[in-house]
Amino acid sequence: MFNYIKRDDINSAVAEYQKTKGAILLDVRERDEYASGHIPESINVPVSEIDKVKDKITDTDTPVFVYCLAGTRAKRAVDAMTKMGYSNLRNIGGIKSYTGEIER
Repeated sequence: MFNYIKRDDINSAVAEYQKTKGAILLDVRERDEYASGHIPESINVPVSEIDKVKDKITDTDTPVFVYCLAGTRAKRAVDAMTKMGYSNLRNIGGIKSYTGEIER
């Protein structure tokens, strides 16, 4: 009944990202948050600068797994990127629920 508010589990989604050929893991937190710890292999484009994502992800069909701290900014980024023409986006939630390796 309440599945519409359920987000992906970030841990299983990162495992899926790792198996998806050509996929990008996108962290949309601010630069200082990213520098303090992020999921390995992720790239950072803060949601406040999401219009610049086209400089890093040029193919709008690329599978993109988007995360932030809790999932809210990732949703905003996915919504904005959808309007920009990206078609293969997934909000995987927030790093605060991530149990894997963190890179600093």
